[in-house]
Amino acid sequence: MNAFGAVQVTQAFLPLLSKSKKARIVNTSSGYGQLSGLSADVPSYCLSKLTLDGVTIMLAEALQPQGIVVNAIDPGWVQSDMGGSTAPRTLEQGADTTVWLATEAPTNLTGKLFYERHVVSY
Repeated sequence: MNAFGAVQVTQAFLPLLSKSKKARIVNTSSGYGQLSGLSADVPSYCLSKLTLDGVTIMLAEALQPQGIVVNAIDPGWVQSDMGGSTAPRTLEQGADTTVWLATEAPTNLTGKLFYERHVVSY
């Protein structure tokens, strides 16, 4: 669902996104989706996030002619139901880059993965 859900949501909203002058899509990935972060301990999760990163790259390329910016974020290990209360990052810290990409980030940055407002390697 991590990858295919993002594709389905994008397809559903594409007619509306196409009408916007500043359309942006921000996918939530993970360090576990990076090639350097793949782990045999959580293979399904890693592969789904790796696939989402690929989807991000392909959507960015396909939608760039329409001016739609597509990026992914790694929020880090966040204090949430999934991350638990001992995670080192707050929800606010995890959400910061998402909000920035959705509102303020330069529109020439597309098809990238971000952590703490910086591009990181897939």
